[in-house]
Amino acid sequence: MAHGFKNSLIHQLGLLIIGLTTAASACAAAPAPAAAPHGVTVIRYLRTSGTIDASEIAAAKGWLQADGVRLESTGFSQGGPENLFALAAGSVDMAGAANAAVLNAISNGNDIIAVKPGFGVSPTANSKFYVLAKSPITKPSDLIGKTIAVNTLGAHLDYTVREYLRIHNIAQNAVKLVVVPGPQLEQTLRSGQVDVAAVGEWQAVFAGKLEADGGVRVLLDDYQVLGNITLGYDVMRKSFVAAHAAAVRAFVSDSARAADWATEHPDDAKKLIAQLLKERGENPTLASYWPGFGLRQHALMTDHDAQFWLDVFEREGKLRKGQLSVSGVQTNQYNSYAQQ
Repeated sequence: MAHGFKNSLIHQLGLLIIGLTTAASACAAAPAPAAAPHGVTVIRYLRTSGTIDASEIAAAKGWLQADGVRLESTGFSQGGPENLFALAAGSVDMAGAANAAVLNAISNGNDIIAVKPGFGVSPTANSKFYVLAKSPITKPSDLIGKTIAVNTLGAHLDYTVREYLRIHNIAQNAVKLVVVPGPQLEQTLRSGQVDVAAVGEWQAVFAGKLEADGGVRVLLDDYQVLGNITLGYDVMRKSFVAAHAAAVRAFVSDSARAADWATEHPDDAKKLIAQLLKERGENPTLASYWPGFGLRQHALMTDHDAQFWLDVFEREGKLRKGQLSVSGVQTNQYNSYAQQ
């Protein structure tokens, strides 16, 4: 079984890399965005189904525009690795991706930096791993030989599984990971195609519907595994940051303001998120399940956000001891709240 899973995982990774490379090449060949008005900086990005970023709230509130920044979506992505490929291809200016995926990209030579967190893990906002209520899976060892659905390979949910298995002394190849888009997670779990459905904190609207429909239970969550930590970064090319420092500061600071506003006004935030989902053709009722961003006040990052994963990568041999530092991965430099 282990040998078969290894081949299966390699095959999936191969298909993912081929697909993302093709997508990145296509994006790179796409025409440049329309010129922005004088004094306005355009920041291009890819949306994720069922997910609203704090920067999108900042744009909806008019704060970014007032500071000379225009967000421009170039489409939807499946997850962080696809966003990072698009960033490397030059078809977007900002990419949201899991900390582990960002470390992979930086260690492979991508000259990028995390300028703000996307989402975080907290006791009330976290990624959940669901099983059917009648499932025999109740303890870590019950996962051996089982199939777990994640949004993408090589990102947060994938690494959360790896860390959970390591903590409980279970071989990494003892489970099978398959890629399932967020909107299809519930159907995939209920039909028995997978044994466990992992729903990222950024996909919490799907988790809310899954629980509301009943017949499921939470096996574990990433807060139990990782504690209070940023689970995703918004990253940019260092060359873009250097060329547009004022716009990047506005983007980061206004996003932090939006995250704080959402925490302080959760009902208003849900109404706005419902509106934004409706405008882009998604189900607005999902917003009622939104638990928040799970970020610290002012969306500030701490050393732990990067250091935890640096330690994991060094332990796994993906990085040499001291090869990367926290400051080489993330910075609060462009968050105006950090100077207060």
